[in-house]
Amino acid sequence: MGLDLAVDDEVAIPVALRRRLVAVVGRMVRAAARTDGRKDLEVGLRLTTDREIRVLNREFRGKDKPTDVLAFAQREGPTGALHPEVLGDIVISVDTARRQAKRGLPAELLHLASHGLCHLLGYDHRDDAEERVMNARAAALRKEARGRTGRVSAA
Repeated sequence: MGLDLAVDDEVAIPVALRRRLVAVVGRMVRAAARTDGRKDLEVGLRLTTDREIRVLNREFRGKDKPTDVLAFAQREGPTGALHPEVLGDIVISVDTARRQAKRGLPAELLHLASHGLCHLLGYDHRDDAEERVMNARAAALRKEARGRTGRVSAA
C-alpha cells in the first residue's frame, strides 16, 4: 500500500529528490486515506517526459499536446468497487514541471502531485467554485505532508 514511484529512463531526477517525493507524496496519500477512514490508499506516481505525456494526453483526452499532470482514477467503473483502496495513477511531465517551476522543481512536483491526487479523490475544476474547493484540499494535503514527521493526520 502507499505510493509506488516509477521514473522513466529518459528522466533525470536525483536520488535525494526521488526519496523526498516518495516520503512527502506518500504522506499526502496517507492523509487522504485518514479522511476516507482508511489506514492507507494505493497510488502510482510516474515521472515522464513531454513526449510520453503527450501520447497519453492524446490517447485518453483527445488533446495532442503535452500537459503537466494527468490522473487515471481506478475507483471509477465496474472494477473500482473491487479494490476501493486503489486510487489510481498520477503521471507528471518533468519537462513541463521544470518549465513551470517558480519555486524550484521539488515544489512544482509536489504541487502537481497534490493536484493529481485530488483528481484521484474525485475533485475537479470545471468552474471557479470547484477549483477553490480542489485547491484548498490540495493545499491541506501539502501542508500535512511537508516538513512533518510522525503520525499522519487527515487532510
